[in-house]
Amino acid sequence: MNIEPPSQTVKNPPEQFVGDVWVDVVAAPHDDDQRMSVAIVKFAPGARTAWHSHARGQYLRVTQGIARFGTRDGQIIEVRPGQTLYTPPGQDHWHAAAHGTFMEHIAMLEAGDDPSGTTIWKEHITDADYEGTPRR
Repeated sequence: MNIEPPSQTVKNPPEQFVGDVWVDVVAAPHDDDQRMSVAIVKFAPGARTAWHSHARGQYLRVTQGIARFGTRDGQIIEVRPGQTLYTPPGQDHWHAAAHGTFMEHIAMLEAGDDPSGTTIWKEHITDADYEGTPRR
């Protein structure tokens, strides 16, 4: 056993995010047969990801603020602290902080068979995608 060394907070790249978004890696694979990654991701108010999907799906546990998650069919779900959202493998989606609030979530996912395909990044979402009405 060992205590993992702390990682530096990294600002996510503008090619994949709009607004200020930071990530702190909590856990990453040590060996080739390990797949799990965990990170704490912090979004400034209104900040958002681009469209993307994950080879093996993803769990997102909201710890602060209000998160907005959207899918290609126009569905938007707002998630609050203590709730966990599951996105299935291959589903295009985005996540964001609601207006007026910082949002933090814990992202948990497994690497794909080809690690370069674990997350497939696509185009930025539109303001209309972000502004849609959430499902109640």
